This record gives sequence, C-alpha cells and structure tokens, in this order.
Amino acid sequence: MSLHDIAARALHALDPEDAHGWAIRGLKWGLGPRDGGVDDPILATSVAGLQLANCVGLAAGFDKNAEVPDAMLAAGFGFVEAGTVTPLAQAGNPRPRLFRLTDDQAVINRMGFNNEGLEPFAARLAARKHAHADRLGVFGANIGANKDAEDRIGDYVTGLTRLWGLSDYFTVNISSPNTPGLRALQTKAALEELLGRLAQARAELKKGGADYPIFLKVAPDLEEGEVEAIVETVLACGLNGIIVSNTTIARPDTLKSVQKAEGGGLSGAPLLVASTRVLAEFHAAAKGRVALIGAGGVASGADALAKIKAGACAVQLYSALVYGGPGLVVRIKKELAARLRAEGFASVSDAIGTA
Repeated sequence: MSLHDIAARALHALDPEDAHGWAIRGLKWGLGPRDGGVDDPILATSVAGLQLANCVGLAAGFDKNAEVPDAMLAAGFGFVEAGTVTPLAQAGNPRPRLFRLTDDQAVINRMGFNNEGLEPFAARLAARKHAHADRLGVFGANIGANKDAEDRIGDYVTGLTRLWGLSDYFTVNISSPNTPGLRALQTKAALEELLGRLAQARAELKKGGADYPIFLKVAPDLEEGEVEAIVETVLACGLNGIIVSNTTIARPDTLKSVQKAEGGGLSGAPLLVASTRVLAEFHAAAKGRVALIGAGGVASGADALAKIKAGACAVQLYSALVYGGPGLVVRIKKELAARLRAEGFASVSDAIGTA
C-alpha cells in the first residue's frame, strides 16, 4: 500500500464530504500519486473518435469544478470527466448528503449538483489549455441544469455553448436522481426535445470549424422499452455515445450498512451487476451504431472487463476510489491487461460485446 493509499484511508476518519474536500486540496497542492509508467498498448482504445492511451476513465462527480483534471490524468486515468456543472452556481442539497456504506463498498449521495457554476469552470479550462497545450490528456465536461431553471433544456445548451472548444467531449447528465424531475428528461418526447435543441446548437457551433463528441448519461432504473427508445433518439439527433450508468435509486436486499435507507443515488459495488445488465441491453439495441462507456461498480480489472464484454469501449469509476485509494487505477489497468491476454484478446476492441 502506497503512502497515498494510507492517506486516503486516514481520511475515512472525517465526514465523507470533508474528506473529499481535503482530497481535492491535496491534489491541487501537487500531493497526488503519479503513474510514471507507459500504458500497456493492449489498453488503448478509441471512443467516438477520441484516442485513449488506456480505457479506464474517471467519472464525473469527483472533480465537480474542474480543479484537478491534470492531477487525475497523472494518476493514471486514460480520460477524466469533470462536473456536473450548471450555468449558475448552486449550493446543492443540505448536508449531510454523502454517506459511506463501508460494509457494502458503496456510497449514497444526494449532493444536488452543488458546483461553482460555468464561469469558474470555463476559466480553469481556458487557463489549462494555455499552460499545457502541448500535453493535454482527454478531458470531458459533464453539463447539467440548475434546480430552479425555468428552461432546463436551455441550461444544457448554455453549458455546451460556453464550454465549446475547452473540452474534448461533453456529457449530457439527465440521470441524477437528486434534482427533482430531471430524470423525466429520459422519456421519449422530452429527450427528443432536449437532444434536438442540443443538435441545433452543435450545428451552429461546428461552423467555427471544430466538433466534439457528445454523450448522454443515463440511469440504470429504466422501464421496458426505454433502452431502445433512448438509442434511437440518440442516433436520430447525432449524438456520439451513451454512458451507462449513473447512480441507482434502487436498494438491493443485500445491503448491510446502517446508512442504506438514506435517500439519494447508490453507487459502488452493489451497482455493478445491474448497471452491467443495462449496458448489455444498450449494446444489443445499439448494434454498434453508437459508442458505449460502462460505469457503475467498477473496482477491479475483472469488473472493467465485464463492462467491456457487455459492450463498453471504455469504463469509468469514482466510488471505488473511496475504498481502493488513489493507487487503484494503476492496479485496475495491470489486472485488466493481464485478463485481456489470458482470455486471448489482442486489444480492448477485440473484447467489446463478447459476453
């Protein structure tokens, strides 16, 4: 166990949100881990035209305000997603709103899109581009809507427009359970309006000469028929991919921790099976027409390979860092590379959808 992992474990003595704040501070001070090695070539992959040195990414939620993307890339992630960012700053829901379910290797959060807003987020990205233009890793911006917005779809258009040219890809987050009514945007009519307006905005922005992939992040809690409807709407509106999945409002009977009854979205190990099953449904519906990123419960190379074999061309994690420490990403990459070779795959792409 590295000193960084020992420090991460020591943070468990603090309130979870306070511990997260100190982790961000430490990364800003340059105290984070650094993966000094070269990624194993077997882990390289392409996602909607994005060339990744490795397929293991950091999910949104860890770095809400784009404060430490380069520190997390240095830790070994193949791509990093920051946010969710909303046009205006908002405080989010009252504390406590973040809970460790240690016995279950899980987390429940009801943060409510707490963030500093678009302008500080954009300013950090502009400064990053200016300072490190020659050595930037792949960065994604996860955009959302303010809780009290009169035009929530307009908030997504605002986010896309303001961050255009500052991010390598965009994720449209309509699947957080902690903003009332947000998940209703996943229904067919609402989704068609949202993605249609984003497509119009994108068409105008592309006239400047650049284009960037746009992904939709969905919930695992979908009704029968919604997977197919989402895929067809994503394709009709020209989006490039789907991230499966966000946190769940379900509470499996297997949960043991006393905090299991807290309201909010459940993430971590208990989400792995359900989110991977939904991912496989999206793979079957998409038939290779849209890129899929697998998220939910990834804590090992075996978990990552399960996502890939279910149809993902890359994976994301966040909650597992709470229990595995910052050195986890390096361990996952080593295990995933070994498992790919052991099963006779020459690359990540060879393993996609083979389950």
